[in-house]
Amino acid sequence: MPSLCGKLDRESIRRTLSQRHKVIERFDGYTPSAVLIPLYEREGECYLVFTRRTEIVNHHKGQISFPGGGRHPEDRTLMDTALRESWEEIGLNPRDAEVLGELDDIATYTTNFVISPFVAAIPYPYEFRLSPYEVEGIIEVPLSVLLDQRNFSQEVVSLGDQLILQYFYRHGDQVIYGATARILKQFLEAVFTNDRADTSI
Repeated sequence: MPSLCGKLDRESIRRTLSQRHKVIERFDGYTPSAVLIPLYEREGECYLVFTRRTEIVNHHKGQISFPGGGRHPEDRTLMDTALRESWEEIGLNPRDAEVLGELDDIATYTTNFVISPFVAAIPYPYEFRLSPYEVEGIIEVPLSVLLDQRNFSQEVVSLGDQLILQYFYRHGDQVIYGATARILKQFLEAVFTNDRADTSI
């Protein structure tokens, strides 16, 4: 597959995200939280960084997710939350994450979190340091795989007395679903609506 970094310079992402009208979700009793969408270039290809959660965390055991978590009282903003959680979970120093913008809030269906996603460019290579309690491993997925419609599917599933549309992205034997898939779909649609300048991130 051809390189996608030629369509993903940092300024075009920043400009695209800044021109969007962010949808902010507010639900009584839901916990404000944030995730970081780390993006890097390797050998002419762009990659997104995901984590696989351990089986001992309180929520979303074993699922693939972006680094992130609930807002703490000391966090001045939700961007601070995303950066702090990324430092705690994968050892990504906040100084090494260039935040390019944010996406719409996403509410989880079963665990009562409202997630604010932030997109960030990070260096490559990077020496990640994983939290043994929270993160089982790092999953680095080429954007070309995520944009290939053969790796995407959707289906209506029953959740209690509701029918909801779920998205699925596949990379080998890895399956991204749930709130992470909804955030990912939003990112791909927002950034790849139009062709980008022929420069790298």
